[in-house]
Amino acid sequence: MKLGILLTQEHRLLSVAAMLDVFETVNKFYAEEGQAPFFDIALLHMDEVSQTYSEYNLMRPDSEKKYDILLIPAFKHDIVPKAVSLNMKWIQWLQQQYEKGASVASFCTGAFLLASTGLLDNKPATTHINAEYAFAQAFPAVNLKVDAVVTEEQRVYTSGGATNSFHLMLRLIENFCSRKMAVKTAKVFSVDLDRNQQTYFGTFAPAEDHGDDLVKQTQEVIKKNFREANTIEEIITDVPASRRNLVRRFKQVTGITPIEYLQKTRIEAAKQMLEHSRQSVMEVMFESGYNDLKSFRSLFKKNVGMTPTAYREKFNNLVA
Repeated sequence: MKLGILLTQEHRLLSVAAMLDVFETVNKFYAEEGQAPFFDIALLHMDEVSQTYSEYNLMRPDSEKKYDILLIPAFKHDIVPKAVSLNMKWIQWLQQQYEKGASVASFCTGAFLLASTGLLDNKPATTHINAEYAFAQAFPAVNLKVDAVVTEEQRVYTSGGATNSFHLMLRLIENFCSRKMAVKTAKVFSVDLDRNQQTYFGTFAPAEDHGDDLVKQTQEVIKKNFREANTIEEIITDVPASRRNLVRRFKQVTGITPIEYLQKTRIEAAKQMLEHSRQSVMEVMFESGYNDLKSFRSLFKKNVGMTPTAYREKFNNLVA
């Protein structure tokens, strides 16, 4: 999948950096599964390029080469009209690439350049909310949806400002890779399409290379017996330490008590089942070591920030 990022004049460095970070992360996920990188990423430039990008695959736009996805980064907000005028040389090439089948996506104020190609005419679009008036004046043929996070129609995409750019990248990942990959990426970058919460994106993956063998043994006991163990006494049956000493050392190393660690292990197990299986909430409850539905729902919401049902609806990656 050939993905080109336009290094336009006056682009925002953070915009390009976010694109590289996200799509390189997806490639890393594929590599971890023993697969080739999904995205063949190229940085496209028509002018001299900052040394910032010297380690990347820099290329000049080639009319003979076809890209699958082209990304237009945001411009610095205070000079958008000037930035667009400096980048008019991209217009014809973008039009040609679209005609060859490329999907074209703009981020934040990059929508001004995309709209200049005519590819947004009679299509929905969004941009930075503070640029609403200027965009509407400049491009009356575009159906501006300034409240939208992301718009998509006929292979043309736009996003709103700031973190909405991540929402657009997740849309592209879901469309071109899979929902499973989009969910996995969203959790890494703590991106939520609906609201700004981070609790349900985290994965409980505590370190075990801390050097305390007693604590590590306890961690392994919990990992193996989290469905059956309910008390400290049950956890430390085969651990050569007193309750007081173990709790002190465990909290010193992990930051939480063994019981808190047990609860987090159970909740993480429940999350994984809600994401990757079609088991009912009741079945998930029993499989993760709980036997009271009300208590399970309460603990899950306290730890994750939403109910088990809401979590499944948001993150389950099995196609219905």
